[in-house]
Amino acid sequence: MTESPRTSRTWFITGAGRGLGREFALAALELGDRVVGTVRRPGAMSDLLANHPNSAREILLDVRDATAVTVAVDHAESIFGGLDVVINNAGAGFVGAIEEVAERAAREHLDLNLFGAMWVSQAAIPHLRARGGGDIVQISTVGAIGSMPTFGLYNAGKWALEGFSEALSTEVAQFGIHVTIAQLGGFATDWAGPSMRFAAPKPEYDDLRTAVFGTAEIPWPAVDPDSPVTDADPALAAELLVAHLSGADRPLRVLIGDDAREHAALAYAARRDSYGKDGNFSWPS
Repeated sequence: MTESPRTSRTWFITGAGRGLGREFALAALELGDRVVGTVRRPGAMSDLLANHPNSAREILLDVRDATAVTVAVDHAESIFGGLDVVINNAGAGFVGAIEEVAERAAREHLDLNLFGAMWVSQAAIPHLRARGGGDIVQISTVGAIGSMPTFGLYNAGKWALEGFSEALSTEVAQFGIHVTIAQLGGFATDWAGPSMRFAAPKPEYDDLRTAVFGTAEIPWPAVDPDSPVTDADPALAAELLVAHLSGADRPLRVLIGDDAREHAALAYAARRDSYGKDGNFSWPS
């Protein structure tokens, strides 16, 4: 019995110019699919466009601008005549104890990491519904299960992302739209490097930063380029996400990365223990 030919798909990927977004785009193109990627810097996808001139396109977009997001998604849909997979990947890290976080920095971070994904999801739903279904993927983290000192704002944005996405999944299932929350572990991108943003440090938290990061210096000292890479290859994240999206039975959440399972187990255990010894409450088995 011969297998039916695979139907090619069109992907819309935010933050496709580097890091995980670039790997997601590359994996989709290598499958023979089409990709419309958004970037903040013109030409960030130039090599992908050169190697895949008939199936890759680049759009400039700041996902914090809801109006611009709608225009970009509508344009992306028109390029290849539809959208099938929407990946909300654009985002950044943030380090700062809660007392250190300035209002403007907090709002800018949530505009990018939380509301950007919401605006893209909103803009994509009508197109996916008209097509009879599709996939919306929210790139989350094991940091959306638990929390870590000085990452409170980042944790808050990812927790909120998962909250609205879980509700979204039940709202759009009737249209054949499937939502995936991809909880990633550590991958070798510049997330912890040039992409990381920092609050202005207060000396009262120097000891805590030293205990957590090995240094109180903010921003972190530059990493020696010759030091060994300990995080996983981001191409693996793309491979695992593609495998998930190829499955007929796709759970709402998927853990991606060898360390993700361990971190998730520790976070859920800490959540359980945070209830104390309440004899009237039994943690579900």
